[in-house]
Amino acid sequence: MVKKPGRQVVASNRKARHNYSILEVFEAGVVLLGTEVKSLRAGKASLADAYATVDDGEVWLRNLHIPEYHHGSWTNHEPRRTRKLLLHRRQIDVLIGKIRDGNLALVPLSLYFSEGKVKVEVALARGKRAHDKRQDIARRDAQREVVRALGRRAKGIE
Repeated sequence: MVKKPGRQVVASNRKARHNYSILEVFEAGVVLLGTEVKSLRAGKASLADAYATVDDGEVWLRNLHIPEYHHGSWTNHEPRRTRKLLLHRRQIDVLIGKIRDGNLALVPLSLYFSEGKVKVEVALARGKRAHDKRQDIARRDAQREVVRALGRRAKGIE
């Protein structure tokens, strides 16, 4: 994930890159209630079980957990309610076409503030199988070992 200036990350889905091959990434706005934004400003949210769906030409974020605002009253929000994502019509049409063609999923990668507005990074992704995950882990371990060996060599240890 690339750090951009003015971007304050609230929550990230760390397992998404492990369980899915990311094909394309979209930035979307989220329709929220006031108490949800206040709870997010306190730095509380969980993308662990969240996913996005396209229903009737609109994109919805489901199962995102934003805990109730502790200073809220009877107007507090429901923690796991379905929230609408704001995308351009062309982007939604592209998503509908690609999801219909292949067995792809919409996975939220991170939830953050960008210039005071809450944004979510949604990825068009294909699920990985167990052997793909093992290959990725082996490749990462091999790369880490190469970096260590080069570091030891540069220090004159080996």
